[in-house]
Amino acid sequence: MAATLLIASHTAFAAPCQFDSQGEGRVAAVVDARSLRLDDGREVRLIGIEPTASTKQALASLLAGRDITLRGSDDTPDRYGRQGALVLIGESDVSVQAMLLAQGDAMVSAEITDKDCAAALMASEAAARRQKKGSWADPSAIKNAESPDDILAEIGRFVVVEGKVLSVRQAGAMTYLNFGRNWTRGFAATISKRTLPAFENAGIVLKSLENKRILVRGWVEGNTGPRIDIRLVGQVELLGANEPTGVRP
Repeated sequence: MAATLLIASHTAFAAPCQFDSQGEGRVAAVVDARSLRLDDGREVRLIGIEPTASTKQALASLLAGRDITLRGSDDTPDRYGRQGALVLIGESDVSVQAMLLAQGDAMVSAEITDKDCAAALMASEAAARRQKKGSWADPSAIKNAESPDDILAEIGRFVVVEGKVLSVRQAGAMTYLNFGRNWTRGFAATISKRTLPAFENAGIVLKSLENKRILVRGWVEGNTGPRIDIRLVGQVELLGANEPTGVRP
């Protein structure tokens, strides 16, 4: 019943993500936090999300033994032989990804480039963030850009960072969104020259982000100050002036 109610409450998010069918199957096992094995031996990777500590358990509750439909724009297996897809339960038109995001049991990965579908998934996550559902109830779920050491401790992990962009600078082929005044120690998001056209096509002028509060998501790297490399427009989310902060003091 809970799954049915959740599906019913999120039908508004379904329409934008109606990709081509990639087949059907029955879930034989939940392999890990975003991988399934079907009873015909196929392995499926849930696209569009990054897992949290609760994702695998949530997936098992939703999908164990269930008949599913796969949808996506490309069914080419990844290097591990997994078919990437949006996963739908039975005849539902709402993806499991949207359900996990709405419960706070996953984060948007920003890998889906279809504008409308990406926006719908982000809306599911944003609602869970505002309501402090699931993993978002943890005060450390969103990292504070003013605490670079906390972000640096997450090297190699996918995180969401919130902060105010103090400056936008270009150095060579790289543009830096600086969140700290000490450029070598503070947190920064980096955008290579080859990624700039994507922002231009989306109507985003990077310089306009100065003094704006944004969320940045991605994999943390860096030898001195922490960095997140921005390769997709969806990794940057502009927060409204009245939107409550996700970082608790």
